[in-house]
Amino acid sequence: MHKGSCLCGAVRYEIDGELGPIMLCHCSKCRKASGSAFNAVSAVSVRNYRLLSGQNAIAKYGSSPGIRLAFCRQCGSSLYSERDSLPDLLRVRIGTLDTPVGSKPSAHIFVGSKADWFDIHDGAPQHAERPAS
Repeated sequence: MHKGSCLCGAVRYEIDGELGPIMLCHCSKCRKASGSAFNAVSAVSVRNYRLLSGQNAIAKYGSSPGIRLAFCRQCGSSLYSERDSLPDLLRVRIGTLDTPVGSKPSAHIFVGSKADWFDIHDGAPQHAERPAS
């Protein structure tokens, strides 16, 4: 079981079960959304994600056709993304977890467009774009 929340605490959630592999996405949209060099995400089944509070605090932004980013409208914390093409999955923002994660990132994706001011120094595989599933 994992628990998480936004910065102001208006949104609280829990995840039953294991997290999916942690991906560090370096695409320009994730950099803009996170305000950092990458966005750390884990795919989680919508059946395992339970919102405990803050339904009215969640807003969504269509970042690309068929992709929406969910965030807290009070503090701006990015919470997860959802895709029309994968309706059973959420990509939860790992930084919003309040419980220990217990694993390390499994890969860096979209490093072909990563920030020029950031160097990757871990041993996780690097993919120029999204790897084939």
